[in-house]
Amino acid sequence: MKYLLLFLTAFISAPLFAQVENPVHWSFESRHIEGDEFELVFKAKIDDGWKTYSPYQEYDEDAIAPIPIGIFYDEGDHFETIGKLQEAGNRKVAQEPLFENINVAYYTKNATFTQRVRMKDASRPVTGYVESMACDEEKCLPPSSVDFGFELKAPKPTTGQLAPPATDEKIAEAVKENIRKPQEDFTKVEQLEKLEALPPPGGIKAPLKWTFDIKKISEQEYELLFIADLAKGWTFYSQHTSPDDGPIPASFHFEPGAHYELEGATLEEGGKKKSGMDPFFGVEVVKFTEGPVTFRQKVKALDSSEPITGYLTYMACDDSECLPPTDVEFSFGLAAGTAGQAAAIDPASGLKAIDQTVPSIKATYVEPLGSCGAEDVARDSNLLWTFILGFAGGLLALLTPCVFPMIPLTVSFFTKSSKDRASGLRNALLYGLSIIVIYVSIGLLITGVFGATALNELSTNWIANTLFFIIFILFAFSFFGFYEITLPSSWANKSDAMADRGGLLGIFFMAFTLAIVSFSCTGPIIGSALVQSATSKMGPFVVMLGFSSALALPFALFAAFPGWLNSLPKSGGWMNSVKVVLGFLELALALKFLSVADMTMHWNILPYEVFMGAWVLIFGAMAAYLFGLIRFPHDSPVQKLSATRGAFALLSLALTVYLATGFFYNDDTKSYNSLKLMSGLAPPATYNVLLPDAKEALDTDIKSKYPSFTKCANNLDCFKNYEEGVAYAREVNKPVLLDFTGYGCVNCRKTEEHIWVAEEVKSKLSEDFVLVSLYVDDRKALEEILLSIPRQEKLRNVGNMWADFQIVNFEQNSQPLYVMMSPDERVLAAPRGYKEGVQDYAEFLKCGLETYEQTTEEQKKGKEDKRLGVN
Repeated sequence: MKYLLLFLTAFISAPLFAQVENPVHWSFESRHIEGDEFELVFKAKIDDGWKTYSPYQEYDEDAIAPIPIGIFYDEGDHFETIGKLQEAGNRKVAQEPLFENINVAYYTKNATFTQRVRMKDASRPVTGYVESMACDEEKCLPPSSVDFGFELKAPKPTTGQLAPPATDEKIAEAVKENIRKPQEDFTKVEQLEKLEALPPPGGIKAPLKWTFDIKKISEQEYELLFIADLAKGWTFYSQHTSPDDGPIPASFHFEPGAHYELEGATLEEGGKKKSGMDPFFGVEVVKFTEGPVTFRQKVKALDSSEPITGYLTYMACDDSECLPPTDVEFSFGLAAGTAGQAAAIDPASGLKAIDQTVPSIKATYVEPLGSCGAEDVARDSNLLWTFILGFAGGLLALLTPCVFPMIPLTVSFFTKSSKDRASGLRNALLYGLSIIVIYVSIGLLITGVFGATALNELSTNWIANTLFFIIFILFAFSFFGFYEITLPSSWANKSDAMADRGGLLGIFFMAFTLAIVSFSCTGPIIGSALVQSATSKMGPFVVMLGFSSALALPFALFAAFPGWLNSLPKSGGWMNSVKVVLGFLELALALKFLSVADMTMHWNILPYEVFMGAWVLIFGAMAAYLFGLIRFPHDSPVQKLSATRGAFALLSLALTVYLATGFFYNDDTKSYNSLKLMSGLAPPATYNVLLPDAKEALDTDIKSKYPSFTKCANNLDCFKNYEEGVAYAREVNKPVLLDFTGYGCVNCRKTEEHIWVAEEVKSKLSEDFVLVSLYVDDRKALEEILLSIPRQEKLRNVGNMWADFQIVNFEQNSQPLYVMMSPDERVLAAPRGYKEGVQDYAEFLKCGLETYEQTTEEQKKGKEDKRLGVN
């Protein structure tokens, strides 16, 4: 019914099983300004389709919103920051649909942040970490952090982790040297032992194999060699490829230190090099297609007893895919008898190392104990609903006074003016096909002009939504009959003249004339459908295909079966009533757009009570109109209520009563009763002004034993610590529902507000399972920084720890993820991501519960057989 009431927002579904993703790549540089002042440079390269959020936002700290970029420095009195952090790059400001359309500032493709500092003690480095959160169109990843370290000494400029940046002149000189300079003779130079980089874990593609070597040139000068052996069919990118809007070039990052100096830029030689347009990125690149390729970096050793360490970055592609940028750690020992080699994180770093891998989880995650519960989330289901949305709009347009009278006239014209029935049917089919081509072309034109990203921003931007509110109000009063919105009459005259030519071109322009003259009725419907479909790249095309198919269908059907024309109702006042009803629906939908702007800008003018109250009044007025109690300019007095009009009047009255039930108090959620029909249309029930914030008391006995025990969504008992939740599950002999969630996870909130509240789901969650909710974006700092052994990454806060737990055990990092486990940590059924549908979720829980009961019985039977000595 929601689609008939008018064109709800498109469903947003995240993939069920996603690979671990890292779409934001950080690098660091420093520049000496003057005296003891330096500039720290933090650069972010952002994968296509992803965005990360500016440090400077307008929303409040307590708003449900994405976590902005944060640059955090380790405490120390050896430096001080000067002024504000400066930002530059591809910055945009728009509504974020993943966070209830709140207004955010974000970056795509690239971003650069600079901070000036004054050094008080240059012998100590400036260290810290950068934290960022990344989102695409469907989901957000938990915040991730990258460490940085800057060794800042005047007057010689240094870099934080990168080799000195090469100027255009240096790059040109290096390229010229690579091409023209003859190979140096190192036959008289001592060559040290060559070591290879450690191979990657099995199952991970690694088309480049790196080895490292050292050549001693003089007493203090050395040449570090980085040798890349390239697999057949793969390429990687030269240092001289621009990283802007293109692939990531090879780069070499050296840990700063006083024991050596870099001399010149890194040179590259060997292999087969090509330059030209890259098919993946559409930009000019320089890449290697065959190996081996050798990179040379000269260094001057000031203290050869200390190794030179760092990492290199490269990106590899074949004909079908590009792998994410890959880092390879290296370490060169300059003392006699040592050599370059791949390096790992120093185990002597002093960090407490943890491994959260649970073998029983990993084993049963691949093959769960139960065979039920597996599901595939269909990504294309949104397009099906978009087509249905357009088709419903087309059916409504057929009933308007601009279109309905044209059906018998046009069909009669084709059947009577044609030589035979077959040609009449053919012409009518061509007419219907022309309608489809015209409206689908409109959809393609809109997508081509604006692009998918711009359409999404347009549909979520607060300014655009305010304009949509005004436009839809104008559409509504046009439907009420106070004025007409039409296209210029000259367009229709010219199109009609072309239609008189006959033939295929004449039929096409007959259809085009229909599109123009019917705009006053179809325009508002088309506008509504296009706005609602704009969040998808294919949305405008699919919605117009659905709309035009419904519009063209009657012409083909009645041309094939002319006798059916006699069954059509006669044109009359009922068509004006259809327009007025559409006007009420346009008025209701206009409030939806104003609500988006209100929540984004925090105007607080349309809380839940005001919005729902306005909808009750609108549909109440529509019921009064259909009963004949209200009249508009083009209406005649209702002498007698027809059966059809009476049925729609009763339906409108029933809908008014239904909407009024949205003000009922829900004891379970301690808020208003959220109506499923209004999901995605009304503001959240929690956005209210009349109800106090209430929360049931906790069981003090459990709380005293398990500190993380608390109330989660819908006042359900839950644990926010994995170990405590599992321990309690063992104590009460219940299965665990592991809920990987986030405070800013929109699809998590949808599940909680519209699925968990259903009795068949809520009863199982509260009575049959132990709920363990792990928030991967919880920024509460851990007591000490931990080191993840499997991922070799630092864990600084609670969110880092639970994100690491999800990644190492379930090999994905998107939320929500729901996993049912036995108390002995075995996965009961295939985990579930976000998917709408109460019944599906209830079946999912039932599946896990039955599997747990079955395995428990089998374990009991096994123990009893063992006690009795039965084989």
